[in-house]
Amino acid sequence: MRFISVVASAVFFLLPLQSASATPLSGGKARPQYVLISFDGAHADDLWQRSRALGQKTNARFTYFLSCVFLIQRSERDGYKPPRMAAGRSNVGFAFNKEEIAERLGNIWSAHLEGHEIASHGCGHFDGKDWTTADWDHELKEFRRIVADGYAANGIPGEPQGWRELAEHGITGFRAPYLATGKPVEKALQANSFHYQASGITRGPELPLRTGDLASFGLPLIPEGPSQRPVIAMDYNLYIRHSAGFEKPSQSQAFEERTYKAFKAAFDKQYAGERIPLQLGFHFVPMNAGAYWRALERFAGDVCTKPDVQCITYSDYLKKTAPTERHAEH
Repeated sequence: MRFISVVASAVFFLLPLQSASATPLSGGKARPQYVLISFDGAHADDLWQRSRALGQKTNARFTYFLSCVFLIQRSERDGYKPPRMAAGRSNVGFAFNKEEIAERLGNIWSAHLEGHEIASHGCGHFDGKDWTTADWDHELKEFRRIVADGYAANGIPGEPQGWRELAEHGITGFRAPYLATGKPVEKALQANSFHYQASGITRGPELPLRTGDLASFGLPLIPEGPSQRPVIAMDYNLYIRHSAGFEKPSQSQAFEERTYKAFKAAFDKQYAGERIPLQLGFHFVPMNAGAYWRALERFAGDVCTKPDVQCITYSDYLKKTAPTERHAEH
């Protein structure tokens, strides 16, 4: 569970909260209710398949924030050089062998063809809150290089036509490990042709902020549990809330029910109100015996199938909405 322990501290780096409000569409027409569901890390191949199956069943499209170290064999880890650290360092490990990578590459490409979004979570899952723009620029370039070379560097045949185009130009979204945002990463993202970051935290569902050509999204705090205390709408935060980061499989069904109710209540409030996009975040780890994935599957089955609800990717949200509808000025 190394990946879990690393992600833990991300939830405590509360950034300055974004603030915005939705505006009605012209002509009085009700806007669709957008739901933006994302996954960080995107490594376990069984969960790639499970999430893709959920997308096919519910007509949802997800955003996968990929960590590029999962396209590097442990034996070849020195091929990655993180900022300010020795080559071959990673907080989340590497792939075990090229067979694992080949399956992962297949899932990534299939997800892309199915309309899901492949986005960046950087490489080694380091806390970049003190990094310079040059440090972030290096990490982002390492990400694009390693993803582009995913087939060739591992000696895996069958690289799809368009793979390098996706890696070098088609990945335009980013979520920082430890939610480490700031001016240095914003400048590096803009210099490397990224269109948005999704690393913030907001008091509730809010529209993204706009800084030049870069949109900044934030995961919302939503009421949860008997006391309705706010929690970040992400599986790991619920895991900490429910069981202090320790597995309690005997209570898995209860945790699932609490999570589903929190997601559904947050959705219902927007669906009946301003219809600000609802963002939910997950990891490729079935915490508390899969409670949060089961809650997600129930939630997506209930809401993503509604005719006036669109469960779509971050990039598709930006494409579908007019600037005045989708942004607040920063």
